[in-house]
Amino acid sequence: MVDSRFSLLLRAPLDWLEVAAWGGRPQPLGARVLVQGVVLSEAGVLLALRRELRGWELPGGRAQPGENERDALVREIHEETGLWVQPVERVGEYRRSGFAPHRALVQRCVVTGGALAPSADTPAVAWWDPAALPPTLFPWFRRPLLDALGAGPRPVERDERLGLAAIAAGLRIDLTTRWRGHGSR
Repeated sequence: MVDSRFSLLLRAPLDWLEVAAWGGRPQPLGARVLVQGVVLSEAGVLLALRRELRGWELPGGRAQPGENERDALVREIHEETGLWVQPVERVGEYRRSGFAPHRALVQRCVVTGGALAPSADTPAVAWWDPAALPPTLFPWFRRPLLDALGAGPRPVERDERLGLAAIAAGLRIDLTTRWRGHGSR
């Protein structure tokens, strides 16, 4: 555990450079589109721990050329978690400006098969009680989770800014997770 902890801490600057290179490239807001799923079951809500910026988040990613939103979401969640899902409802569109501008298209999903397993991009995946989400959940995923779990009208459209406070929160969460060790709860 100690060797793993220090390896993760030593690797942090390289991982941060990778994130900075991806997020720091100027792009128009709509140029990056991500698909993300709020996967629900009797076990709770499924979260994935990222490899490069270590913190819990919703599983998902980017569509491949020619791939529609639904197929991309199903593929990405399977690649990251080992589970097959079915999107059942659009939660919303989250237009995030500032660092790493993008649009996140979030769907509520149910599990249809597979077995929970981490991947190279997500070294840990776990079910969490929606009433006890981890303190190392990136803050920009809380609103989509609340929207998916709440009784309000859907889909929602939200504009959010990922500024210095979000960057600082992400770095704090990353260091906390690295210090606690790989995928610790």
